[in-house]
Parts: sequence; C-alpha cells; structure tokens
Amino acid sequence: MATVIITGGTGLIGRALCTALAGKGHEVIILTRKVPNKTKPRAGISYALWNVEAQTIDEKAIGRADFIVHLAGANVADGRWTEARKQEIVDSRVHSGRLLVKALKETPNKVQAVISSSAIGWYGPDPQIPNPRPFVETDPVDRSFLGTTCKAWEDAIAPVAAMGKRLVYLRTGIVLSQEGGAYKEFRKPLGFGVASILGNGRQVVSWIHIDDIVGLYIKAMEDGSWSGPYNGVAPQPVSSKTLIQTMAKVKGGLAIPAPVPAFVLKTMLGEMSIEVLKSATVSSRKAEAGGYHFQYPDVLSAVKALEGKQQ
Repeated sequence: MATVIITGGTGLIGRALCTALAGKGHEVIILTRKVPNKTKPRAGISYALWNVEAQTIDEKAIGRADFIVHLAGANVADGRWTEARKQEIVDSRVHSGRLLVKALKETPNKVQAVISSSAIGWYGPDPQIPNPRPFVETDPVDRSFLGTTCKAWEDAIAPVAAMGKRLVYLRTGIVLSQEGGAYKEFRKPLGFGVASILGNGRQVVSWIHIDDIVGLYIKAMEDGSWSGPYNGVAPQPVSSKTLIQTMAKVKGGLAIPAPVPAFVLKTMLGEMSIEVLKSATVSSRKAEAGGYHFQYPDVLSAVKALEGKQQ
C-alpha cells in the first residue's frame, strides 16, 4: 500500500477521500497548519505540519510519500468576491502549489505522481443553451476571474512534471454531497416546501456525486496511464431547474417552485452571481475513456443515493 500526502484534507472532498484511501489500506498524511488535538484518531490517517504563508513544510512527510493529492484552496463560494477575497482565493492555490514544488525540488523523495485539484471554472459559459458541443480538456482557458484562477492554479504545480513525476489535474464540477457544498444549500428550501429556481433555471450544471469525485482521485492516483487534465463531472449534466426538481421529487411532499430572479442573485452575491447563473456543459468522456466507470452517471441515481432512497 502507498503513503499519500493530502493537502486540503479537512475540506468536503478531502474528508471523503481520506476515509476512502485509509479504507483501502493506504497510509494518509494530512498536511495542516495546526495538528488538531481533539480529533479522534483514525486508523491509517496522521497529520504533518506545513505553513503556506511561511513556505515551510514537514520534510519527513515529503520523504515518506508515494503520492501527493493537492486539494488546498480557499472556498470560492464562501462570501462575496471582494478584491481582498479574490486575492485570497488565488493566493491560497498558487502559494500552496509553489510550496509543494519547492519541497519536491529540495527534499529527497520517492513521489510517483501528484494529483492536483482544479475546476471547471477553467471553461467559459456555453455559447448557447443547449450547448451542441460540451467543453473538453483541450479547450482554451476562459478569461474570467475563475478561468484565470484555474490557469494560475494549474501553472503553480506544473513544474513537478519537469521533475519526471506524473501530474494529473482534476477539473471538478459541482460536487453533490450531504456533508456540505451546493447540494446542502439547494436542499434547505425544500425543507420548507419550496423549490428555489435560480434565474431562468435553464443554465446547465455539470455536477458529480461525492463518491465519484473521490473515485476519480483514486483512479488518477493508481492508474499510471492518467496524465494531464481530466474533467471531474458526471456523464449527464442537467439544467439547474432539473436538478432542483429531481431533488424535490426524490424528497417527496409538496415543493412549490419559487423563481429567484437574476437581479436578486446579483444583488445578493455580487460578481459571484455570474458563476451561479452561468451555463457550462462539460464532458466526462476522457475520464470514461481512461477506464473510470461512474457509480452515479445520472442525477436521479445520485440524488436517490444521497437521500438514502437508492433501489
């Protein structure tokens, strides 16, 4: 079994990935600024220190690792995009990537591959709805804030490839999980019998179930043929309205449609509303061609699993 360093191990994807890797018998080392002293020990999971601002890292951990999974980065959806917040979003990704590159250059190690998070924010909005051709990994980066952030994010970790290490980027879509993120927010109004439709509801959401994004990280780590960018999205994207309606249907009971106009979202969210209202149809074919089999290829099966109603 392998020793895997994970940055961002306490985030939504990180928590699930750590559990899955440890369950498969891998040794997981979570890089953290402060080792939690009240956390119940978990078999196969330990902690090591790093400090992105000070550009310091536990060299012993680097020396032990066979793989690095890089998930660290400030939550894009956590608050309005002020100039200071936008800088934090970029810096948290770029500086952490540079620290890993520095550590791998300066510390003797046996790291075989680095699997780095990225996002489908790389791509711009669909040219039309529905988009006749989904975005693929070779499409150019969009010039929006999220597009340029993703480019800087990927560029920061890119030098590890020149060291002869396999490098994979997973451009992740909207992750559906009961533990947090967009799904939990979408679900809240349903508890009051309201199905909130954002904007006109026609914008396409390229989503993925939490188990499948975890599965993609493990596949990218274990399969030596994987290299470069892969889209971390399910095979069947849906409109925002369809996603909410599916959640309402599976949950059962009354759910009155309640449109939230675009101007309201713009007032509430500011610049971030652009991403909420953006339609982005993204292809999963490269991952499928690489041998990954999705557990939840369609949104109905994904929502049923999340709600504990899988047949």
